[in-house]
Amino acid sequence: MSTVAPVKSTLSAAEAVVVAVLCFGLFSLWSIQAVLAGFPTAQYSNDGVLQMMGLELALAAAALVFLRVRGFDVVSLLPRPTWWDTLLGALTYLAAWALETVCASVYESVVPPAAARDVVEFSFTGLTVATLVGFSIVNGLFEEVFLLGVLTRGLRQWGLGLAIGLPLLLRLLYHTYQGPLGAIGVVAFGLTVTLVYVRTGRLWPSVYAHILADLIPMAVWGVSQ
Repeated sequence: MSTVAPVKSTLSAAEAVVVAVLCFGLFSLWSIQAVLAGFPTAQYSNDGVLQMMGLELALAAAALVFLRVRGFDVVSLLPRPTWWDTLLGALTYLAAWALETVCASVYESVVPPAAARDVVEFSFTGLTVATLVGFSIVNGLFEEVFLLGVLTRGLRQWGLGLAIGLPLLLRLLYHTYQGPLGAIGVVAFGLTVTLVYVRTGRLWPSVYAHILADLIPMAVWGVSQ
């Protein structure tokens, strides 16, 4: 008589490292290279954004296969949208924006303007509405599913501080190309969506907040250019 191995929601240290490197290692490397190059303009063309979407989908597929083989409960990673969670996601986005605004104001009041290049320029070329929406959805799902649904949840057995702190540090690492002021926004946003996920145990509010955080600025900047 065959038995089915039970699924799990925790990760060993080695499994967490594999997921982190597989999903975010390449992006972290590119981000570090941008820092070493002096924070060059972040350029986004329609084809480039489509390629980024394809890369994230390929990395997600590989990570899910790995997790499935390791017995992780991959089915639970599928966000289940509800009207309430969508509203909560919108409120989460607004809360993150407010926290980012406050933190940025404090930073600008303390750090001399000439001390660092605070704002990284973004350049958008030929982005279509379909690409903007598609990327926002794919990127929001990719980051929050693996940072929160896998790493934060999977590391809870090691303590809540570690489960929150390590994925937040990883989130910051692959966003360092955005410069000091951008890093403040990343931490503010990451901390907000993480706390909402830890409090509710549901992924969709954080995913939807991330979708809005990508879609709204990119739509404004893309249209203006």
